[in-house]
Amino acid sequence: MPVVYPVTRETDQQDDYHGTLIHDPFRWLEVDTSKEVKEWVTAENDVTFGYLENIPFRRQIEDRLTELLNYPRLSSPQRAGEYYFFSKNDGLQNQAVIYVQKGLEGEPSVFIDPNVWSKDGTTSINLVGFSEDDRYVAFSVAHGGSDWQQIRVMEVATKKELPDQLEWVKFSGAGWSGNGFFYSRYPSPEPSKKLSGNNLYHSVYYHQLGQPQDADELVFRDDENPANYHYGYVTEDGNYFILFDAPGTNGFATYYKDLQVDSSAFVPLFAGYQNKSTVVHTIGERFLVLTDIGAPNYRLVEVDIRTPEPENWKEIIPETSNLLQNVASGGGYLFANYLEKATDRYYRLNYDGTDTQAIVLPGTGTAGGLGGDEDDTVLFYSFTSFIYPPTIFKYDVASGKSSPFYQTELKFNPADYEEKQVFYKSKDGTPVSMFIVHKKGLELDGNNPTYLYGYGGFNVNLTPGFSASRLVLLENGGVFAMPNLRGGGEYGEEWHQAGMLDKKQNVFDDFIAAAEYLMDQGYTRKEKLAIAGGSNGGLLVGAAMTQRPDLFAVAFPAVGVMDMLRYHKFTVGKGWIPEYGSSDNPADFPNLLAYSPLHNLKPGTAYPATLITTADHDDRVVPAHSFKFAAQLQKCQAGDNPVLIRIDTDAGHGAGKPINKIIEEQADIWSFFFYNTDAAVKYIRG
Repeated sequence: MPVVYPVTRETDQQDDYHGTLIHDPFRWLEVDTSKEVKEWVTAENDVTFGYLENIPFRRQIEDRLTELLNYPRLSSPQRAGEYYFFSKNDGLQNQAVIYVQKGLEGEPSVFIDPNVWSKDGTTSINLVGFSEDDRYVAFSVAHGGSDWQQIRVMEVATKKELPDQLEWVKFSGAGWSGNGFFYSRYPSPEPSKKLSGNNLYHSVYYHQLGQPQDADELVFRDDENPANYHYGYVTEDGNYFILFDAPGTNGFATYYKDLQVDSSAFVPLFAGYQNKSTVVHTIGERFLVLTDIGAPNYRLVEVDIRTPEPENWKEIIPETSNLLQNVASGGGYLFANYLEKATDRYYRLNYDGTDTQAIVLPGTGTAGGLGGDEDDTVLFYSFTSFIYPPTIFKYDVASGKSSPFYQTELKFNPADYEEKQVFYKSKDGTPVSMFIVHKKGLELDGNNPTYLYGYGGFNVNLTPGFSASRLVLLENGGVFAMPNLRGGGEYGEEWHQAGMLDKKQNVFDDFIAAAEYLMDQGYTRKEKLAIAGGSNGGLLVGAAMTQRPDLFAVAFPAVGVMDMLRYHKFTVGKGWIPEYGSSDNPADFPNLLAYSPLHNLKPGTAYPATLITTADHDDRVVPAHSFKFAAQLQKCQAGDNPVLIRIDTDAGHGAGKPINKIIEEQADIWSFFFYNTDAAVKYIRG
């Protein structure tokens, strides 16, 4: 259907990058609070929703999604003293409700219901830390999808909220010690730049219950590195506060503070920012540390803080050929979580690394959450795969046996579908793994609508997981494909580093090769192929569609990092410099310019049908990225493929999004996908 785009004003803005002039005609779209930008957002949304509402089967898809998502979903229980806490969504509640019960056999009751905190369901709440005596719990409150949080406190037994309210918190838990807790916050931002201003001086404070926030003690602030993140936690024994000092999303220094000694200083345990080392458990003055130092696939070592030099370390779990992605403690044991070909394996072992026992999982997929307090006798973990709905298992520490605790009840027959893992070669010959999911009996005739999803960055692992909304694709004969691109962490730190900084092009090559594999094998053809990804994955989609516009029918860049020359100038974007590099650095600039989606759009080019998604409260990847990309793409587009931007209101980067907004957005995405791949939507009833 024809689309008439709003006129987007252009300016003569240009910037000099190390002798290269770069035009930025839509710079004014960065000022998200201006009247003109708000009018532009309204005009673009009018065009977008006008198009989407005219897709003949959109309403039926929304109805089907509402059906599919209307099932109870529970989290694993968390014990605090004699109480267990868990979250539950009955089906179509905008936010999961937090419940509490006394013991595993107790009657659950509502502890906090986020749905009553806002009329539109956009307030999300999470428990972030229990006091040492389990009398109190700190919880975070976020509004409209923003990363900004408020920390508040409730008494567990009475459910009475205390007057404590801490503002301007980001990327923080609550590490309790004594009559208060440690937390991390930024200085108060300018009101007009609350969602876009550059966040600096992330600092650790100690809050004593009953005191106003302005009386909180500043515990750690780094004036020499104002862009660094600083956050941490208190060890289970209550003896130490562990602090992480991170210049960005890759590598950090680790410090500890002895809480048994008044006014003790922070002691560097692992200095510098080249590695990643986290304290898993403490036994007196011996720290069990998960580290990539000398081990890109990670290992667990014991460090005695009295003699912390590397030559004195004791190796507890050696590095193997598989990624040791996590080690947790609970019930007096360690639980080692490996990734083998991007799927989970779990093992239980003693603190000294002896007596390793495999935990039998129900299949090949994704497991998580196994851990707890040292005196726990029962632990919980979850398991899922592409065709195995999330199930919570109870693990009995004494017997070492698992049993189902909560199984998802969903009108879905896994026997109708199949999931597989394949390997293909990227442009440079590197083998890359990919998961493929579809109905059994699928014909490899090249006519299947296919949705290729990727991320490829920040050491993030993409592993099998169930999605009820994805059933709309699978029910209609579609194919879901998810490759494990370089830049992710599925195969260790070397795999991550092979897709960052000046090697970022490897990620895009891996993704493009995945598309070519799907076509070569007969799963689909370019007229039926869509690519999708969010955040760093939005950058991935933007780069792939600008480098190979001929290869895809549809593109879904979500909350993407599209302006690689200016990303570090907004909110927490500077934290991504270790991953991407910075245009301020003359050595990084040419590489960033070479793939920056915004700067590689060419006038008169036929790009795929594109639905860009973002949100007005996204203060992580600010919406200006998507605004400018949409304006430039609409200007450059040749042919009839639509270029639309869907701008959600009172929503952010994705966390805490209410179910009604999820359903509406997914209905728009699947409708746009099917319509622009000329797919037959078979299951829809009149």
